Amino acid sequence: MQLLKNVLILFWRIWFYILLVVPIVLMFPVLVVFTASERFYPQFFFCARVWAKFIIFGMGFYRKVHREQSFDKQASYMFIANHYSMLDIMLMLSTINHPFVFVGKKELAKIPIFGFFYRRTCILVDRSSPQSRKAVFNEAQRRLKQGNSICIFPEGGVPDDQSIILDEFKEGAFKLAIDHQISIVPLTFHDTKKRFSYQFFSGGPGKLRVKIHNFIPTENKTQKDRRCIKDEARAVILKELTAPTIS
Repeated sequence: MQLLKNVLILFWRIWFYILLVVPIVLMFPVLVVFTASERFYPQFFFCARVWAKFIIFGMGFYRKVHREQSFDKQASYMFIANHYSMLDIMLMLSTINHPFVFVGKKELAKIPIFGFFYRRTCILVDRSSPQSRKAVFNEAQRRLKQGNSICIFPEGGVPDDQSIILDEFKEGAFKLAIDHQISIVPLTFHDTKKRFSYQFFSGGPGKLRVKIHNFIPTENKTQKDRRCIKDEARAVILKELTAPTIS
């Protein structure tokens, strides 16, 4: 029985990568145009959201989103969330319709086809390199000045220890938010570890619950407040993840 289950999961996982790549191939000429210049980024972002929703639907997932506060279309934000899975990228894109730029690990740029557009549209970080982290900070500042929002998974990666509910947060997202006086938007992803973790023979279709929490303002805050804001944001997500009952 376990063997049959593993075979089904194997084909289901392969199906994920088919869903990931095929829409990109079909839209390749359009995506090349939309990634040729940063002024076309809103159009690319729209395509990315369609792609993300296609994958989520095609994998048998459905989202249940609870929102505590609405967005100002004219404002920029710092979106943060817990990080368990590659699916977190698609879940963030499908949930947030406010254009943002990902700050993500450079390793994803190695994925065929997907990596080509990932390099052209995201801010890549090599976490082993202090020079890379500084370059990421400068690039994020530039994109914020263009009126974009930024999305960072502040744990800095998926913990190797699967028992960790929420790893410690890095400070980069909060430093940027304070420097630009933009609100931090914490999101909690409840089910991506259960549905599609990095353990290959695991997961399955089902519900993906998302909570968009009240924003954390940074107006009139300074870098002296960075640690307190970081701890506040982490506490909000951790409390939601460990709540005994979740609607």
